[in-house]
Amino acid sequence: MTRWLDPSPVNADALSALNLHPLVAETLIRRGIDSPEAARAFLFHDEIPPAQFPNIEDAVEIIQRAIHQKEKICVWGDFDVDGQTSTTLLVQALQTIGADVIYYIPIRGKESHGVHIETLTTIIDNGAKLIVTCDTGITANEAVDYANSRGVDVIITDHHDLGETLPNAKAIINPKLLPKEHRLANLAGVGVAYKLAEALFEESKVESQDLLDLVALGLIADVALLKGETRSLAQKGIQQLRETKRIGLQVMAEISGTSFETLTEETIGFTFAPRLNALGRLGDANPAVELLLTQDPARARVLAAQIEGLNQQRRLLTSQVYAGAEAQLKTNPQLLEEPAIVLSHSGWPGGVVGIVANKLVDRYHKPTILFNEADGILRGSARSVEGLHITEAIATQKDLLHGFGGHPMAAGMSLDADKLSAFRRGLGKAIEKQLGEIVREEPTLQIDAWLDLNDLNLELAAAFETLAPFGAGNPSLVLATRSVQLKSVAKIGKGQEHLRINVEDENGNVQSILWWGGASETLPETDTKFDVAYSLRASTFRGQKQLTVQFKEFRVTEEQVIEVQESKIEIRDMRLQPSILNLQPSTLIWAEGADKSIGVPRFELHPADEFSIYTTPPSLAELRKALEIVKPKTIYVFGISPAEEKAEDFINRLAGLCKYVLNQRRGKATIHELAAAMASRASAIELGLDWLGAAGHLRVTIDADEVTIEKGNQTANPYLQKELFIALRGVLQESAAYRKYFSTVTDLKALLEA
Repeated sequence: MTRWLDPSPVNADALSALNLHPLVAETLIRRGIDSPEAARAFLFHDEIPPAQFPNIEDAVEIIQRAIHQKEKICVWGDFDVDGQTSTTLLVQALQTIGADVIYYIPIRGKESHGVHIETLTTIIDNGAKLIVTCDTGITANEAVDYANSRGVDVIITDHHDLGETLPNAKAIINPKLLPKEHRLANLAGVGVAYKLAEALFEESKVESQDLLDLVALGLIADVALLKGETRSLAQKGIQQLRETKRIGLQVMAEISGTSFETLTEETIGFTFAPRLNALGRLGDANPAVELLLTQDPARARVLAAQIEGLNQQRRLLTSQVYAGAEAQLKTNPQLLEEPAIVLSHSGWPGGVVGIVANKLVDRYHKPTILFNEADGILRGSARSVEGLHITEAIATQKDLLHGFGGHPMAAGMSLDADKLSAFRRGLGKAIEKQLGEIVREEPTLQIDAWLDLNDLNLELAAAFETLAPFGAGNPSLVLATRSVQLKSVAKIGKGQEHLRINVEDENGNVQSILWWGGASETLPETDTKFDVAYSLRASTFRGQKQLTVQFKEFRVTEEQVIEVQESKIEIRDMRLQPSILNLQPSTLIWAEGADKSIGVPRFELHPADEFSIYTTPPSLAELRKALEIVKPKTIYVFGISPAEEKAEDFINRLAGLCKYVLNQRRGKATIHELAAAMASRASAIELGLDWLGAAGHLRVTIDADEVTIEKGNQTANPYLQKELFIALRGVLQESAAYRKYFSTVTDLKALLEA
């Protein structure tokens, strides 16, 4: 349960000379910006010259010498969006000043983060004489020593925390070498790369290029603290991104249905960043650089289409991991009482655990770490909350870790599985030391202002935009309205995953509110009064100003009176006498897989007084759906469970079924038909189909429940296959565990009413 905090009263007279909207002035005061000078510095930035970075002049001199001597330069990046944009930015900048430049981004599933000697050897053998890293390299001591031994110079541009010993590079440009309060101190990798590009342009007397769109993408995607130069660059970059000339981004926007005219930092966070991250997490991120650099519309369309496909698979994997994490928290609610949410599972693909950790942070307002387990080793991603330096907290447990790295808001680490409990305890103590006992209190939501619905208008929203972009270190304002009621609800979005809800206040004012990702959430009843919290944005679409209200949370203020009636369902346990001969002809029998001839599958269920559950459902969700459809008075529980199946056997059987669909049904089927034929969860079918697509065997298109299968001859993606296989194995293991429980539980009434 989240506790809402009312705004503290403040006197904003100190900022009266700036003629700000009263709520904007009050917000600045509450956030410690309490003088006209500080407010002007926050709202209207002066750019910081790159020369304030230590070692940047040495880096410029080394690069200029390499260009003059016609030496090949390799830009070595990282596979997340910050790394992709950093790499693109430096490649474009170096090409502009005449460099012979190549680039390389490690493949996540094969190499992971960092500079690897094996690949570095190949790059040097192919003629590279200078390596320039971006968003990586600050702990690459051995790789730098190797490059030096081959007569190759290394320049490191990075923003991650420094190791105990710095690499022996020719120049290191890292904001961690600056004082903590320096205005450059919060830059992410792409920001550091941009300052180096600025210095190169100054030295070469070349006009500055259109690079700020890349900077905005990288800074927002990397959850950089929006303070000082970071906020300034993000603000300018978003303005440039709205008019970007990059064909790759234009095509991505077209495919995803995104308007540049209405673009904000949220567009980056929810549209561009997930798609580019999907490429780095589930495939090879090097094509992202090509997409961001290309001037060929046809090539851009091919690359953007590939990214869109990977993003769909990323969304499926994310939903599976999120559901699994929520199930663990529901089973063990005491985990929510700890200073941090720390969870692990062998079926969670490493490529999406960071995304899910971020979703859990948003939901529970707690730092979160999710681990994937393989061969006794846990590899995890952490996401933090405002005010907590998560990497510093993790560093206190370095004696338990194989390795770690990150920045204030995000980190990665690995450790032995049997050390998880000790890590959780030690991390909790470190977080408490940073934040105090407040971390064990119930989560809170700080309200910035209580408003009536008729107070919401374009003038107010436009005033708030002076505080944008919002994000880490500069959260959006949370507004709230008391005692509203739900008037209507509509699902929206390509996948019907979002909601548009209309609420009405006590004065009859109605407001439309967007709830992103809210389709699966529980809403108040229409006759229930509740308080609603939201944010307010102003944007322009087709030249017209428009108001957008985005849902945050609700809390019920007037509980609905619910009449509780005793259940009259009769449950008969047939598990020890599995014969259907004594059933009435009118009994509806649910049977799937090998037993399908005995009854009907899930998509043919209908209301019936007598209902027989012959095949054990693959999960509680399928059971609940069946009971909602049938609404029986008498239930016969046979619970015949299919044999437990390994992931590879499941894929082989699914491939055979797909062959039948191709040959006999012109490639047309539905997810629920396939799930019933396999007696499995729908999510297992989706993962299996995506695996076959990633293997190049089939071309699979999924639109809601409809499936189209075609023969495929595309190149296999072994890294995506691995991630999908891990997730599929986890789903099958969960189904097997549920079926085992179903077959042995003694309280059938509790099972069916769960």
